[in-house]
Amino acid sequence: MGVLDRFERRLDRLVNGAFARAFKSEVQPVEIASALQRECDDKAAIVGRGRTIVPNTFRVELGERDYQRLIGYAEPLSKELGDVVKEHAAEQGYVIVGPVTTTFDRADDLETGMFRVISHAEQGPIPEDVSLPNARFEVGGKVVTLNHDVTVVGRGTDADLRIDDPGVSRRHAIVRLQPTPTISDLGSTNGTLVDGASIEEAELQDGSQVTFGSTRTTFRYGG
Repeated sequence: MGVLDRFERRLDRLVNGAFARAFKSEVQPVEIASALQRECDDKAAIVGRGRTIVPNTFRVELGERDYQRLIGYAEPLSKELGDVVKEHAAEQGYVIVGPVTTTFDRADDLETGMFRVISHAEQGPIPEDVSLPNARFEVGGKVVTLNHDVTVVGRGTDADLRIDDPGVSRRHAIVRLQPTPTISDLGSTNGTLVDGASIEEAELQDGSQVTFGSTRTTFRYGG
């Protein structure tokens, strides 16, 4: 399951389909999310070995009708779009140099159903996710705390949670903590198991047994 599929599922859970009803034949939120991903890919700048910087500040310009329909959802949509960018960056190994922000503006030259994105990289402090609940993995007798909403698990040196196991892919899976803990397999060679079942995406509960390659871990949440 890709980033955009997860984005649409989260929006559905967030507003019970309100976005779909609001947008219909006009600009769709998933179109904006896809455009932000393309902005990252098109403007990715290699600044050093293993370091590729992408935009983190986005302005979405829309025609009057689309703007009026969207602006009432601007706050939750901006957060979800930010999560899309962070997930895409994590999957691709990009570096974000500051907090991810998305704003929305009117543009008189755009008709209904059309939009454009203006983006750039703006360096700034990336806040720790201090409001996140206590979440961690127990791996081989060690406890690894998840300090961010989005965590990439894998064997590669750029993974947030690195597992030294030849059966684990370089970028194996991604864990999101909000709105509820979920794990998504990133097309890994050997798959991801949750409580013994192979998954593409699954919710995680306190005590869930998660297997990456031949490494069995326990997810702990809260407490």
